[in-house]
Amino acid sequence: MELTYRREGDYLLPNLNAPENPRIGKYGMLRHRYLREHKRAILTGLQMTGRLNAHLEQIDREATETVERLTAEMASRQGVNEQMKRTDQMRWVGMMNSLRASAEETVLNELVYR
Repeated sequence: MELTYRREGDYLLPNLNAPENPRIGKYGMLRHRYLREHKRAILTGLQMTGRLNAHLEQIDREATETVERLTAEMASRQGVNEQMKRTDQMRWVGMMNSLRASAEETVLNELVYR
């Protein structure tokens, strides 16, 4: 790890360059808040090495894909399908919301808040 420093008065401050325009969604922002509030050392290490945005983008991508996959799997296991969507829309919406919440809870505990 090569760091360069600049002098500001009596202090040497590291020259850090932040990558531009990270693609961070809901789960990436939740991970960032978790690191900021509970894992400051990990957050600082990621910031110092310039890997924070890549880490948050990866967590966001993995979490989104996992929520979608788990929701689809649970829906097929419980018989929530297009036929139900056509015949009983309100029940379909309620069940899909419930399944998505369950999948999201799993992802938050296993990916975001670890």
